Amino acid sequence: MSLILIAVISLGAIGLVSAVILFAASKKFAVYEDPRIAQVAAVLPQANCGGCGYPGCTGFADACVKAGSLDGKLCPVGGQPVMAKVAEILGLAAVASEPKVAVVRCNGTCANRPRVTKYDGARSCAIMASTYGGETGCSYGCLGCGDCVAACQFDAIHMNPETGLPEVDEDKCTACGACVKACPKSVIELRYKGKKSRRVYVSCVNKDKGAVTRKACSVGCIGCGKCVKACQFDAITVENNLAYIDFTKCKSCRKCVEACPQNAIVELNFPPRKVVANTEAPSTEGLKAAPETVKAAPASPEKVAQTQGEAKA
Repeated sequence: MSLILIAVISLGAIGLVSAVILFAASKKFAVYEDPRIAQVAAVLPQANCGGCGYPGCTGFADACVKAGSLDGKLCPVGGQPVMAKVAEILGLAAVASEPKVAVVRCNGTCANRPRVTKYDGARSCAIMASTYGGETGCSYGCLGCGDCVAACQFDAIHMNPETGLPEVDEDKCTACGACVKACPKSVIELRYKGKKSRRVYVSCVNKDKGAVTRKACSVGCIGCGKCVKACQFDAITVENNLAYIDFTKCKSCRKCVEACPQNAIVELNFPPRKVVANTEAPSTEGLKAAPETVKAAPASPEKVAQTQGEAKA
């Protein structure tokens, strides 16, 4: 028997034995996966943004199948239409959820919050926050480097060059929360989108005392508590010199907006306020009193003599 034939037979035998061992191992250590996980993952948008709180769309699909309920679960990118498809696949009831949107809780524009120093380093909010408080007197506000813009996968947030602050495009925002995680100052927050996209919130995160805040920013919250007294729904609290509006309790009455002396509370997408005209009739007391108080001046002797002469003639 030639050496080539012996080598072929040996390799074939080794391959056959290895195949048997692998087959046995795959059967013994096989992990069953519910086929519905793949079906649910197929209807998800595959954005893998982490906004649902799970590691990717597959992780979210696995959690939905294993939980047996969709309570507290929402795909922020797909929204309610996608969750309706997931509920249909799993034979569960779709839980209605109110959509959210990212809001920037800082109104420290270049005009409201003047710069006192200049940062000369890597344009990154994370790096700037780790080195010092920022270019303004407010160490809590937006740093303006755009880490939130880089983190957004949906092109829903951009920096305004005039104000130096990020602005959110409501139509593109999916409330995935990537910008919230990217902001080292916790300036961005996810809030209920509200009816007709109307929202009321405190556009400030400064926790300094009132005098310090007012010096750093002309529209910063000073924690005076006037908004708390104006709110009839117990939706506003003041903690650490900062007011906060609970969006689950807020009824958008906007009384707090009028009560805020710093204009730190923002009202978005509301119609213009009606101007109350002054319908009271003007007072006529002065006009009536004028004829009574005006007296005729006494005539001069020359005028009297002239009048008498004319009468005799």
